[in-house]
Amino acid sequence: MFWLRLVPDDTKIQFMRGRILGLATSAFLSIASVILFFHPGLNYGVDFKGGIAIEIQTPQPADFSVLRSGLDALGLGQVQLQQFGSPSDVLIRMEAQPTEQQQQAALDTVKKTLTDTVPGTVIRSVDSVGSTVSGELFQNGMLALGLALVAMLFYIWFRFEWQFGVGAVVTMILDVTKMIGVYAVTGMQFNLTSIAALLTVLGYSVNDKVVVYDRVRENLRLYKSLPLRQLIDLSINQTLNRTIGTSLATFLACLPLAIWSGESLQQFAIVILIGVVVATTSSIFIAAPILLFLGEDKLFRKKAPPAAPADGTPAAGKKA
Repeated sequence: MFWLRLVPDDTKIQFMRGRILGLATSAFLSIASVILFFHPGLNYGVDFKGGIAIEIQTPQPADFSVLRSGLDALGLGQVQLQQFGSPSDVLIRMEAQPTEQQQQAALDTVKKTLTDTVPGTVIRSVDSVGSTVSGELFQNGMLALGLALVAMLFYIWFRFEWQFGVGAVVTMILDVTKMIGVYAVTGMQFNLTSIAALLTVLGYSVNDKVVVYDRVRENLRLYKSLPLRQLIDLSINQTLNRTIGTSLATFLACLPLAIWSGESLQQFAIVILIGVVVATTSSIFIAAPILLFLGEDKLFRKKAPPAAPADGTPAAGKKA
């Protein structure tokens, strides 16, 4: 049977030679992402900012000028119109109103205006989120991310040693900050779907790091005298074929969704595509170097018993 191997079995790439550059680049990107988070900030969706989101389908290709003029005349604040899917599908976003009662009244007015402006318009879905609810959703979303990181820390700490757990969680925090930077740079909406995408990336990231760390742990038992730097390089090379193959398969599976799906699913898929690349590279150039810095001369290795002298006399410390 023919097996396609993306990486030769005898690969001997010295990844740890670029550990300083990898960590410095990651730190720079994460710091830049944190700065972008505060300014200019994220494009929060209705879930987190509050407001009205309406999906409609017009009988003919949508005339945005007619729709916009009719909605602007209502005086309900900024209105965003966006095509998604077919030319007849339109997503309308409107600002949140001061009170829940005013928001419901604005929603009823918008629905009536749409059907009057473009007869035959079908309102497919309506989401109305108040400011109080949106604030709670944002806090709960951030709490979910935090709890996921803590749970992964304890899982890896329990399965390996504390150096592995710290290395994995620090790397995943850097991965998440980079993904936040992606949202800030691209202007994609940050909503509950975004939280699901970040949790998916975290799950993929920890899975990839467990594979590398597990091979490191096995090699610690097999090569007791090999320096940790060389042992980590060996472990990465041994798992490189599996890492690239899994990442490539996931990437290709999400690619059609990023190209041909609707807006919400498309943004989800784009984040997964970028997250796969970030998680794969961070396992090699961030998680492994952190383990090297934390574990040098500290990771447990079972010492081999002293060998007996060639003349057959007992080894030192043993009785004849």
